[in-house]
Amino acid sequence: MLRAFSTAATGMTAQQMIVDTIANNLANINTNGFKRSQVNFQDLMYVKLSEPGGEVASGVTAPTGLEIGSGVRPADTVKIFLQGEPEKTDRPLDLAIQGDGFFEVTSSTGEVRYTRDGAFRVDANGAIVTASGYTLSPAISIPTGATSIGIAADGTVTAHTSSGVSSLGVITLARFINPAGLSSKGGNLLAETPASGSPTVGTAAVSGFGEIRQGYLEKSNVQMITELVSLIKAQRAYEINSRAIRAGDEMLNTANQLVR
Repeated sequence: MLRAFSTAATGMTAQQMIVDTIANNLANINTNGFKRSQVNFQDLMYVKLSEPGGEVASGVTAPTGLEIGSGVRPADTVKIFLQGEPEKTDRPLDLAIQGDGFFEVTSSTGEVRYTRDGAFRVDANGAIVTASGYTLSPAISIPTGATSIGIAADGTVTAHTSSGVSSLGVITLARFINPAGLSSKGGNLLAETPASGSPTVGTAAVSGFGEIRQGYLEKSNVQMITELVSLIKAQRAYEINSRAIRAGDEMLNTANQLVR
């Protein structure tokens, strides 16, 4: 009976982790470029009282075995990289990636990060940076006196100045063979890991890379209805696991009364 207690406890812990993940998804429902996460689980070791195919009599084998599971454990959390809805902002430095790819940004200490959040700004030196101050890579500076900025679907950046139209550079994109292996660093930033593989850097709208859309922001891909349904399921599963513990306690109490 004690096995039922520990097994149900692992189920309650699993449902709690699902609720924590859902809470984070819902908290970031308005975060630019946010990708929802889901938790995956695996069953634990089994107590094998008899093996399938074991001999139960002379020349007779059992078609099935007798196994009792020990519960569940979290295996991993996976980011779902579905496209978020584009929102029109008309800000010249708001950029959305329509398709595959990440913006590459660099910190003042040289740390390279990747993001789908295209809400860029201009710092005191004219460089295009994120809200956290990470510089867009390759670095592009907006000249003083620029009246307008144009960014094409392939990332080509141009500026209109008093002397005419000048080309400022090209915004490239990076992609990974396993984007789910990227490590979340907060601030809408992701970092390369051995699981994600090395980035492939290329031109937007070419060779499978997504297009860059100026004046738009990619919103979170969190769907409120989906998260709420998952939340209800996790809550009910938590309650049922707690009932399993209560039922086990009642059965032990009954057994104790029989002894008396």
